[in-house]
Amino acid sequence: MQPIAHRAPGDSLRSRLLHAGSDAIRGHHVRAWIIAVVGVTVVGTLGYMAFGWPASDAIYMTVITLTTVGFREVNELVGFPERLWTMILAVAGVGIIFGSIGIVAETIVSEAASGRREAKRMQQAVATLRDHYIVCGYGRVGSTVARELAHTGERLVVIDINPASLERASSDGHLVVEGDATDDTTLRRAGLAVARGLVTTIDSDANNVFVTLSARAISERLFIVARANLEGSEAKLHHAGANRVVSPYTMAGRRIAELASRPRVADFIDAALSHGNLSFSLEEVEVNGESPLLGVTVGALRADGVVTLAILQQDGAYEANPPESRGLRAGESVIASGSTEALSALRARA
Repeated sequence: MQPIAHRAPGDSLRSRLLHAGSDAIRGHHVRAWIIAVVGVTVVGTLGYMAFGWPASDAIYMTVITLTTVGFREVNELVGFPERLWTMILAVAGVGIIFGSIGIVAETIVSEAASGRREAKRMQQAVATLRDHYIVCGYGRVGSTVARELAHTGERLVVIDINPASLERASSDGHLVVEGDATDDTTLRRAGLAVARGLVTTIDSDANNVFVTLSARAISERLFIVARANLEGSEAKLHHAGANRVVSPYTMAGRRIAELASRPRVADFIDAALSHGNLSFSLEEVEVNGESPLLGVTVGALRADGVVTLAILQQDGAYEANPPESRGLRAGESVIASGSTEALSALRARA
């Protein structure tokens, strides 16, 4: 996504109308119109030639009559048959002209109505979501985030101000909301008040800060992940309310260093987090006060095929490799590894 830029309110409408007009010109209606025009021109020319007119005069008279330009006739229309034929051609020309206008207008109106119906359907679908994720910006980073969230089965809404980006997001199967993500109204239309998390991946750090501030003001419980492009922006995004801040360039540097120094560890983590690997995975499961996992021991989880790698305690400290007698407490999160089936059963219990 490019940095957010303001557009005139009529830009989207003008774009739809231009596309609709273009579609009308390329549609089957135009082919029928061309056939009708050519057919009437040929028939009109043959009619004048039947009255004894030369071919050049006949086609010229046919064209100026059909187009209603009002030039003087090339030959005197002394007989009633010639006059009647000219009147028929004039009526046919008017019909073709108004028919052409009607075809284009019908296509434009139907296209605009279709766009409104699609926007209404999309908004109704967004309104039914709960505990979903909102992705602000559908550029290279945002599209990757959306794809990964979709692979995990999460529901999400994409916000972008660029119609081309929204079209790509929609074609990728995501719900979309067109608008400026720094605007509270746009965030509310995406269901921010009932969303689980928000990821802002806009190219501009200033816009990411504004999005984070707006989102945090609307929802205190929202989990926000923000993209930082410049080195000094991470602190600002944390102050604005982001729970996590990620710099693509810093992460890329760390990733390269890990592959160089610990390639097998990095490959294992990739395999565990890969959505295409169905044999084993890593999972994070939160234990709340009403969870059936409350009080369950690490040994009991191991018996079910779940290996507890670490427990994130309430104070934010990690307890790595906990003993089998360790019971789970409210407010903790379990970082576990195991088969896909075992982790699915663990998520279902939580």
